[in-house]
Amino acid sequence: MRPCTRRRRSLGGLRVRLVVAFVLVAAVSAVTATALAYREYRTAVLQRKQDAVRDDFRQRIEQVAADFDIPPDEVSLTRLATTLADGLGRGAVVVAEYRTLTAASDARADRTRVGPALREAVRTRNRLSFQRVEWRGGPYLVLGTPVTLDTGAPSGLDVYAITSLHAERDDTAGLLAAVRDGLAPVVLLAVLLALLAARTVLRPVRELGRATRRHATGDLGTRAHVRGNDELALLAADFNDTADALERSVGELRDQEARAKRFVADVSHELRTPLAAMTMVVTVLDEEAAGLPPDAAHAARTVSAETARLTRLVDDLMEMSRFDSGAARLHLADTDLAEAVRATLSLRGWTDRVRTALPDGVRASVDRVRVDVTVANLVGNALRHGADPVTVTLTADRDLGRVTLTVTDEGPGLPPEVLARVFDRFYKADSARARSEGSGLGTAIALENARLHGGTVEAADRPGGGAVFTLHLPWLHPAEETTP
Repeated sequence: MRPCTRRRRSLGGLRVRLVVAFVLVAAVSAVTATALAYREYRTAVLQRKQDAVRDDFRQRIEQVAADFDIPPDEVSLTRLATTLADGLGRGAVVVAEYRTLTAASDARADRTRVGPALREAVRTRNRLSFQRVEWRGGPYLVLGTPVTLDTGAPSGLDVYAITSLHAERDDTAGLLAAVRDGLAPVVLLAVLLALLAARTVLRPVRELGRATRRHATGDLGTRAHVRGNDELALLAADFNDTADALERSVGELRDQEARAKRFVADVSHELRTPLAAMTMVVTVLDEEAAGLPPDAAHAARTVSAETARLTRLVDDLMEMSRFDSGAARLHLADTDLAEAVRATLSLRGWTDRVRTALPDGVRASVDRVRVDVTVANLVGNALRHGADPVTVTLTADRDLGRVTLTVTDEGPGLPPEVLARVFDRFYKADSARARSEGSGLGTAIALENARLHGGTVEAADRPGGGAVFTLHLPWLHPAEETTP
């Protein structure tokens, strides 16, 4: 999955999370507000009903009980209950109790709705008490009060009123249904507001992400647009400040690198003329070394070897400067790679030191000189720093459309810190060997030559010991081959 696709999915996921969070908050707030409003409304309705029934019940008792004779008989007790019930509204039931005598305004009424707890409260507290009960799936309000004599003494008569709360329940249920039906528009509005808020919040994040990606591709002049004074605006301002500092630093580094590359190229160019003269001189000294005194002969051979080493170093530096300046060019030719590798090994006298697995017929369109230098650098590096036997293997992969040349050795291998820098210029794994045969540019030149062909070079540490360098080059398929 490409990074930009992951970023888009990440922002999409963040947008979804913001919308979900906003909707959840809105839904929870709406449900909570509805629950609180419902509870308050239900309490207010029931309290109003309770107060109204209580006041009417007390008033009716005061009016009727004044003319009521104590002790009553069953007839007078029934008449009292009926009279009190008529004043409490339709459906109300009154139960009157005098010691063991009980009467009700409706003979069919279930007197068990007056619970023992309420009877106990009326008798012990000697004042009006009430209780809400459920009977046959419906809510009822039951009130009870003792009837006192004019002197204030208890008469022994207790009166209970049972009134239905169905109407109040229906009212509160209707309110709850109306509010529940109104939740859908609230949630829909919350979704729209959440989408708007998410777009507003994510827009600067998206712009900042685009600016960051453009920076990652090398466009250091990109800046984020700063809007407002919130945290995202401060983040965008910090990004711009960091981008300014980074652009200045990178510009300075690029200038320094360009000056260093020009310096190396100029020095290498200037050294070629005196090196040519020195080479001519040391060639003469080599030819006359056999006739010189031992000390002079040793000095002559030393000068010759160091001049040759300096010449190789200058040639490598010149080659690297061509890569840096973009002046390196390929001179392509259809080449049998197995034959080319054998020629490289033979030219340098390595045929007896290197084992090969080079099948004939593997051809590619390459620059023969650059392939020769690349193979020589890789094999020479294995011979100098690895251990025998060194093996060179050539394979072709039709599916991948490339040829692969591997150079392996049986040496100590490449530690992780060396493997990470093996293609760096002038890097030498053994820092104590400051005057090794190599220039420290061999692997770097091999990599640049491979890239120039559209290929690459990879290095790895073999699990069983030793190092392996792998050269990949585009393959000229047999169907595409032409006669040289």
